[in-house]
Amino acid sequence: MLSGQELLTVEEMGRADRLAVKAGIPGETLMENAGRALADALCQRADPGPVLVLCGPGNNGGDGFVAARYLAERGWRPRLALLGARNALQGDAALQAARWDGDILKLEEVEPEAGEAVIDALFGAGLSRPLEGAVADLVRRLNDHSGFKMAVDVPSGLCGDSGMPLGGLALAADLTVTFFRKKPGHLLLPGRLLCGELLLADIGIPESVLERIAPRTNENAPALWRQQYPERRLGDNKYSHGHLLVRGGAGSGAARLAARAGLRMGAGLVTLAGPVALHPLFALAGAAVMLAPDEGRGDWRDLLRDRRRNACLIGPGNGVGEATRAACLDALMEERACLLDADALTAFEQNPDALFSAIQGPLVLTPHEGEFARLFPDLREADKVTRCRAAAERSGAVLLLKGADSVIAAPDGRAAVNSNAPACLATAGSGDVLAGMIAGLLVQGMPPFEAALAGCWLHGEAGAACGAGMVADDLVEAIPSVLSAL
Repeated sequence: MLSGQELLTVEEMGRADRLAVKAGIPGETLMENAGRALADALCQRADPGPVLVLCGPGNNGGDGFVAARYLAERGWRPRLALLGARNALQGDAALQAARWDGDILKLEEVEPEAGEAVIDALFGAGLSRPLEGAVADLVRRLNDHSGFKMAVDVPSGLCGDSGMPLGGLALAADLTVTFFRKKPGHLLLPGRLLCGELLLADIGIPESVLERIAPRTNENAPALWRQQYPERRLGDNKYSHGHLLVRGGAGSGAARLAARAGLRMGAGLVTLAGPVALHPLFALAGAAVMLAPDEGRGDWRDLLRDRRRNACLIGPGNGVGEATRAACLDALMEERACLLDADALTAFEQNPDALFSAIQGPLVLTPHEGEFARLFPDLREADKVTRCRAAAERSGAVLLLKGADSVIAAPDGRAAVNSNAPACLATAGSGDVLAGMIAGLLVQGMPPFEAALAGCWLHGEAGAACGAGMVADDLVEAIPSVLSAL
């Protein structure tokens, strides 16, 4: 099995297949290996019994014919149903169908039986139109079927690029077996849920084809950012790891969480600035977080003049208005590394270009879907990776579009999908902790794209370490153990 972090679009995976054949690996061999991987996966999860193999008119169907043959050899009792006529099959799919010596049922007449496993080899990731007619009716019935359901490549009806069911209908699989590399649709919601368990199988495509394809999207993993991660070394002092300036406001809890997370991530110093009347609340962030008065724009500018404060975090609990906009613009014009979140993003809803044109240094924006729509109201129709990539290019900032399937994109076109976020992260303050974690890496000199990747992945790991019942304060306290494991 493979573990490469590159994500291939449907078009790029087609190129990988063609390049493999051009390199001397017959398509027949690739299909044989794929079908064997399907049979292996089912045999590893269940004892031999009845299995319904649903084959489509393309290469996915050919994979199904191979799987049925191997399963029959291993004591399973396959029933094979084909969409369309056998004599309409072409290429490798026709060759594999000719090797099947069992009955071939008409798809329109087949019905899953109680307890029967199902292999969905109808349509792969390249499907471009919604399921319809008898196939759509069958998929609806399969979604109510209690037997184990395994999908080939992607569940039928699912777009491999976007993770969206075409026309709103796709099979809900218990296991999806895909080949060579994952696709974005395997990780983006709701595709990740519809795929069930995801298994990546090696079918013989050489790794060298990636050099020709040059994919621009990855699954977020330490391999993408570990070399840029800041390390503590003997002889370092607190000034070696930067001084993070966090702007506080009336929503003091959000800023406190962000400040503590920045400190836990390794920032040498963290100053939480805000009105003196709020300092008793700010002090609850802990004795190690320093406080500074910020009664207006003059105070904020004075704080920025100290070049030792080399990164800023603005937004959590700041309020939406002119004061927040001004604080952002002042920090950006000072060429500081900045992270803008929450209110700092909504503050520019009426004039996003004012934000984008002010960027002078490294900047990370961390919107959720609502905040993203306020800054980029025209970027609504495309899939999440495409939208995030376009927003990063337009703004000139690194974009982290938050969610259970967070996407991170850089202005140069690099992008990654984060897949390790547990459900317990859906709690108040979780995003504030994420902002502080990323800012805590920015202040130590980590490049913004890599800092966003690392902060997002470590945030997911911290959530998993906390588990059910977690609140955002727990997330901050889990950071040391997660960093130690890294």
